Amino acid sequence: MKGKVILLVEDNPDDEALTLRALRHNNIVNKVVVVRDGAEALDFLFGTGAHEGRDIRDLPQVVFLDLKLPRIDGLEVLTRIRADPRTKLLPVVILTSSKEEQDLIAGYSNGANSYIQKPVDFTQFAEAARQLKLYWLVLNEQPPANGGFQ
Repeated sequence: MKGKVILLVEDNPDDEALTLRALRHNNIVNKVVVVRDGAEALDFLFGTGAHEGRDIRDLPQVVFLDLKLPRIDGLEVLTRIRADPRTKLLPVVILTSSKEEQDLIAGYSNGANSYIQKPVDFTQFAEAARQLKLYWLVLNEQPPANGGFQ
């Protein structure tokens, strides 16, 4: 899984397809790992459950995290990511259809790096994906793989 991998945490098949289409439309060729609920996202990141044995030192470049997820919601996923020294510096972009101000505040309060409301229109969504690519996959400087810990 070497390289700039994107972890997409999205339970809605239509939103998943739209996101993947927008990424392809913008020539984002990074491998995208899709998980469909919060528990699976945590299993992937921490090498448990269905992802037992995955090299957890090989973290994604960025996590695109929906908030309204089955089993474990996005805010709880974010809280657990930030609580673990192995993932606390991992860039997490909340990508949600929620227009609720309390979700925006909670996202940032729990350590989100960015909060983006999903545009409904494909053209707008494709433009959002282009900007996400430019910033998170090209311009953003990643912390050291070990999170600065020896």
